[in-house]
Amino acid sequence: MAGIGVIYDPRFHTFESWACLMVEQFGAQNLEIPIHDTTWQGWAVGLKGIDVFTNEAVPDPYQFENWYDWAQMLVGIMNAGEGD
Repeated sequence: MAGIGVIYDPRFHTFESWACLMVEQFGAQNLEIPIHDTTWQGWAVGLKGIDVFTNEAVPDPYQFENWYDWAQMLVGIMNAGEGD
């Protein structure tokens, strides 16, 4: 199955700005809006639980030391196969 095309590249974003873009993109899924004490891994687990991500090989955020590396992996996985 081709990825859904996550268009938000995490480069030049903070975790909060990138996560808010993802919340907007998947608004119908009631994803939590990150606040000052939101841990990126906890938030990422919520994103990973959304139906469009459950059938993809989204990595466990707890296997990463920082949000950026995890987000880059997520974008790569979800954009795989575009243009096929």
